[in-house]
Amino acid sequence: MPLTRAQMDSKMDEHFGFEQRDDVAGVLATLAPDVEHDIVGWPFGPAHSRDGARSFYEALFADLSDGKIETLRRLYGDNFMVDESRWKGRAPGRPFGVEGKNRPLEFRLLHVVEFTPQGDIRRENVWVDLAAILQQLPQT
Repeated sequence: MPLTRAQMDSKMDEHFGFEQRDDVAGVLATLAPDVEHDIVGWPFGPAHSRDGARSFYEALFADLSDGKIETLRRLYGDNFMVDESRWKGRAPGRPFGVEGKNRPLEFRLLHVVEFTPQGDIRRENVWVDLAAILQQLPQT
């Protein structure tokens, strides 16, 4: 039986909530044990387990801070959603390989997410607006 929109929204909102609190264990708990975690452009490629996704979140939380996620729109199918969001916060580290210098940062994200029948995230594919990041964090 497919998940409802409300069930998918609840899981994504929970996932984003853990991200906003820099809670690695919480984020990983929203993922299926055998998750396919694919951040497009991540130099280590897709991960295929919770433990494999851990290094991405540890790096992300070191590189970005004070993050807030605003959902712009969501599209739904049978046990999947497409989420377009805006991230706002600061860049104290090197997000996506770009020197942040603790400057303010805002960019759009596109998540394509598939869920298990139990409601865990089975596949997370994330596209980041790198052009916006490079424009806001020029390298001098």
